[in-house]
Amino acid sequence: MAAQQARRGAPAGSRESASRLGDPGSVAVVTGQQAGAFGGPLFTLLKALTCLQLARRAETTLGVPVVPLFWVDAEDHDWEEVASCTVLDERFHPHSVTLPRPQGAGELPIGSLRLPGGVAETLAELETTLTPTDFTASVMADLRAAYRQGASMAEAFARWLEGLLGPHGLVVFDASDPAVKPLVADVFSKELATVGRTAALAAAAGKELAARGHAPQVVPQPDSLALFRLDGSRKPIRRQGDAFLAGDDSFTAAALAEDAAAHPEHFSPNVLLRPIVQDSLFPTICYVAGPSELAYLAQLHEVYAHFGLPMPLIHPRASATLVDSATARFLNRYDVPFQDLQAQDESALNRLLQAQLPPTVESAVKEAEEAVRRAMERVIEVVPAVDPTLAGAAGTTRGKIEHEIRALHGKLIQAAKKRDETLRRQFTRAQLQTFPQGHPQERTLAVVFFLNLYGPALIDRLLEELPLDLGTHWVLSI
Repeated sequence: MAAQQARRGAPAGSRESASRLGDPGSVAVVTGQQAGAFGGPLFTLLKALTCLQLARRAETTLGVPVVPLFWVDAEDHDWEEVASCTVLDERFHPHSVTLPRPQGAGELPIGSLRLPGGVAETLAELETTLTPTDFTASVMADLRAAYRQGASMAEAFARWLEGLLGPHGLVVFDASDPAVKPLVADVFSKELATVGRTAALAAAAGKELAARGHAPQVVPQPDSLALFRLDGSRKPIRRQGDAFLAGDDSFTAAALAEDAAAHPEHFSPNVLLRPIVQDSLFPTICYVAGPSELAYLAQLHEVYAHFGLPMPLIHPRASATLVDSATARFLNRYDVPFQDLQAQDESALNRLLQAQLPPTVESAVKEAEEAVRRAMERVIEVVPAVDPTLAGAAGTTRGKIEHEIRALHGKLIQAAKKRDETLRRQFTRAQLQTFPQGHPQERTLAVVFFLNLYGPALIDRLLEELPLDLGTHWVLSI
């Protein structure tokens, strides 16, 4: 840990916090995420802030050192999942900014990828897209210091996050560091010695979840290994008879076991084994999880027991949407239901505009509809006495009149739209800010977008005011 922090030039707060792990009585609150482009989406920050808050609360309650730790998961090889970030421009329109593709992307673990020279142009594109504020220069300087040519994705992400939250005591740990592997070689060896046991235990828990109405997040193949082999690329290990295959390479059980003992850096845990590796390294009392993690961690209780580890408590990360004061005033003034902003059409806007029509207009239209309905019902009743064949024509006439009244009502709404363009702009701005492209803000917009708007004080504000109540999504006005 000290070596990682020295390489990155970690802030004093982060180093002091990490040193507390040397206390035999210390424990850790842990969270983690993949090494995303330019710090990743907002939920990455929400995870880290939840971790910091819980660690502070736990230390006060337990009376022992509690270290907040962020596990940078950089051994996945899904480049497309981490290559881009999304920000809003001055008109609040979303733009995705994508890192240039490094050599080996899609095959090598993310932590092994080195940023190519084009990263400077990508940073320039990001700066051009962001709304210029008093904080833009500082935000971009921090990004350029971390995301520079030749830096690995894991190093860049860790350096940036450490610079942001290290002063508050967050410890950032790069799990792809080869120096870590000898410390968990026994985990790899046990997985190889009990082939299929981890998968079977997770599958059994998945079946129990399914029986209770919850779809299992992970459905492992029978006799599969919860390990990848690293040999220039990341290949899953699968059993085939008495042999094991990693890509096109075949191994005996003895050869793999010998390799794991002598060269644990050749191995990488999959999603089922990663928490075991994490909690073999750290005295984890609580893990802060996102929704998908909550689902698969529910399958791991017996896997922890299999490896002789106590399973930590699991706490959901805080869930929030950040809005500026103008959007907050709009939502409160017009009592717009927050969830109505997600639909990518004008249905909610039409309801809002309709509610703004003078009551006399609405009542007059409704009275007309009711009067036509009563009058035409009477006509339809008497028509058969004159000519039964005209009953259909009478019904059609009623439909046309009702259609014309509805069309007139629609024209009134359109007139209201033209009359109140300010209201339309306010609605559209709120919609773009809260649900960009129809998706939840916390899963879409990058942390740097908010830092650019609100500056470093945003972190202090969220640390003090971000609620951790379970099962609640918060809309916070900044």
